[in-house]
Amino acid sequence: MPITKAIFATPDDVEVAFYDALGRADLEAMMNVWAEDEEIVCIHPGGPRVTGYAGVRAAWQRVFERGQQLRVRLQAPTVVQGPFSAVHTVIELISVPGEEPKRTPIVATNVFVRGAAGWRMVVHHASPVPPDAVGEPRTLH
Repeated sequence: MPITKAIFATPDDVEVAFYDALGRADLEAMMNVWAEDEEIVCIHPGGPRVTGYAGVRAAWQRVFERGQQLRVRLQAPTVVQGPFSAVHTVIELISVPGEEPKRTPIVATNVFVRGAAGWRMVVHHASPVPPDAVGEPRTLH
């Protein structure tokens, strides 16, 4: 765990740092954006629900051990924000430098809370968008 964590003034600052850490496969920078809390949750595309700081750290470590640096382009952001929490949804378009871009977009929800040490991420949930649903809103439940 880093000794001192950055203070993020806005949820947007946390989100920028999150995707920067993801793109660089930097575990310490990634964990710097997360709240140090046992209630944090991370769900990678097609993966299980992982909870708690240690579990989330281990999940990101497994992702980064692949050694791939990812390029993530965000589209269609939506934001709902109050004084102490914010929910962002985005479409992630992910590519690996030197490889063909993936055709399946990922939809992600990022949840942030504000505390004494600034804003932190508490939830990242990413799921592939089904190919037949791209561009066609459907109600599943």
